[in-house]
Formats: sequence, C-alpha cells, structure tokens
Amino acid sequence: MAEKMTLRLWQPVQAHQAIATAWAECVKPMLLAGHRLVLEVKPETRSNEQNRRLWAMLTDISRQVDWYGQKLSPEDWKHMFTASLKKTRAVPGIDGGIVVLGQSTSKMTKAEMCELQELIEAFASERNVMLGVDMETGEIK
Repeated sequence: MAEKMTLRLWQPVQAHQAIATAWAECVKPMLLAGHRLVLEVKPETRSNEQNRRLWAMLTDISRQVDWYGQKLSPEDWKHMFTASLKKTRAVPGIDGGIVVLGQSTSKMTKAEMCELQELIEAFASERNVMLGVDMETGEIK
C-alpha cells in the first residue's frame, strides 16, 4: 500500500468515484489492518502555469526596478510581495538583522496566487515596469 495518496477532485461525480475507489482499494484495507490515517481536504494549490508566470513577473521587476538604490533578485522580490500580500510580521533575528515571517508560494491556493499576481501587476504599473516584454528586443515574451 502507498504511504500517501493524493486525489485531485474537480467535479462532484468524478470526486465521488475517486473517493469510492480510494476507500475500497486503500483506506478500508489499511484501517482493517490496524493503521491510523489522516484525511486532509484543502483547496488545490497554485498551478504550474501560475508559477511560471509568477517567476517571469518577478524577473521583469528585478531587472527594471531599483529598490532604495539596490537591485533585488527575483527571490527577494517574491519575499517582498508575499510579505505585503499576507501582511506579515518582521522580528529580530537570532544573530541580529531582521527576519520576515512569510508564506511559501508553493503552499498558496490558486486564488491566493491570483491575488499575489494582481499585487505585482499593480506595483509594476505604478512604476512603469513592462511585464512580459523583452527589454532588449521589445518583443513580447
């Protein structure tokens, strides 16, 4: 038996069939064998397409925006935007500095990823950042 099972549910009839199959082929036999299980139901996380778009946007911003005299990496910008979106807190670090308590984008739902990308688009618009355009050739990526 598998250690973990993931079911993707998108439509009531499909979901019912998937859950019934999982029950009959995996869950019931494991329970009968004395295993304890955990069932977790949660919204689907971001799509691969959303993730690719996010990193393209972050890369465009990192190339075109100076932040208080510094160029930030796409990863730095991701932390900036997720902190802004989630209204995160900053705390003193163990060895000095500041640590921002944020959220991983890989755990974001599709809706949260849409909110994050809307925030990035608004930021880019306010600063005349061209998203999705190759700055050297002017061509749309």
